[in-house]
Amino acid sequence: MTDYIQLALDYGGFTSLDRVYLANRLKELKEEEKLRFVTPPPSVLNAYFAELYQKKSPLEATYYFLDVSKAFQLWNEEPSFNEEKPFIRLNLSGKSYGFCYETEELARVFPEKKEAISPELCFEIAQIFPDFLVYEENGKIYLELAPQEEIIRERQELTALTNLELLADGHTKLVGYNQEELVTLAANYEGNCYYRSQNRLAMLYIK
Repeated sequence: MTDYIQLALDYGGFTSLDRVYLANRLKELKEEEKLRFVTPPPSVLNAYFAELYQKKSPLEATYYFLDVSKAFQLWNEEPSFNEEKPFIRLNLSGKSYGFCYETEELARVFPEKKEAISPELCFEIAQIFPDFLVYEENGKIYLELAPQEEIIRERQELTALTNLELLADGHTKLVGYNQEELVTLAANYEGNCYYRSQNRLAMLYIK
């Protein structure tokens, strides 16, 4: 049996002072209404996310929101700013975007208003989430956790700023300091592009 009061206290939005209030209100609600009632509001989720991002790490912040999404079933295949389910707000190049999880393994970034998806946008998202690979599929932006370990079978210097790495899993990886150069070079290879940015390095995985 789900302990809705404990859920409410564990994930923010309510404190121990609200325990009696929660117990009384939950008695009045149908089972399917209880989880929605105790779900933390967007303001709380965004505040917790921002604090963890700044004080711990981007990865810790995303783990927090993943845990919340599991606990309150916030999975969202068609996210929008109608905010039927809360999400994390992002500012990308002065425009409003949201971050949510579609499944436990797959996250989404989506715009408030329809925007073109460009390599520059994907790299900007990758800079915010350095532990993820960012890619486009069917006009939507997805994020998946980057591999923790990579085995490099071959490395070549393509230019003064860009290296080519052939990975043991069969993928091609371009690594460099100039995003535009990476995108130009990637046109020479077949496959979908997955964007990553970490420690000032831009990376393109071609799968």
